[in-house]
Amino acid sequence: MNALYVAAEAEAQNPLVPHLDELIIGLIAFAIVFGFLAKKLLPNINKVLDERREAIEGGIEKAEEAKTEAQSVLEQYKAQLAEARHEAARLRQEATEQGATIIQEMKAEGQRQREEIVAAGHAQIEADRKAAASALRQDVGKLATDLAGKLVGESLEDSARQSRTIDRFLDELEDGASTAEAAR
Repeated sequence: MNALYVAAEAEAQNPLVPHLDELIIGLIAFAIVFGFLAKKLLPNINKVLDERREAIEGGIEKAEEAKTEAQSVLEQYKAQLAEARHEAARLRQEATEQGATIIQEMKAEGQRQREEIVAAGHAQIEADRKAAASALRQDVGKLATDLAGKLVGESLEDSARQSRTIDRFLDELEDGASTAEAAR
């Protein structure tokens, strides 16, 4: 019996195997605690988890909306930038064309002014030549009349005769000069 008693005592002393009374009380206590947690705490935990999930999903939706809006604004910005570049290119082209037109107009105006100046110079030269020829005729005529008067010994003061003589003499000189130039 001693062996049975030692075996029974060893069985009673095994800390890993609880007594049946303790096992039943432990299961009842566990059921009460589990029931309390299931009724009171679990709905609150589920409610907090649902709120957190909705907040996260709402944040994701807001982020998607913000991303979509940002993409839309970026596209608008790119379109405006492209239009601004196109407008700048058009303005540069217009300025270049206007510059070329202004340069052409200024060249034409300069050419016209040059031609006017040349024409005015030719007219002035012609007028000066005629005035010089007239003054020369008068001076040569006066000198010729004085010389002829000294040679003849009488005064040739008659202006009509004097004018005819001078004109005839000068015409002969001009004909002689033009014949000499034509011979060259």
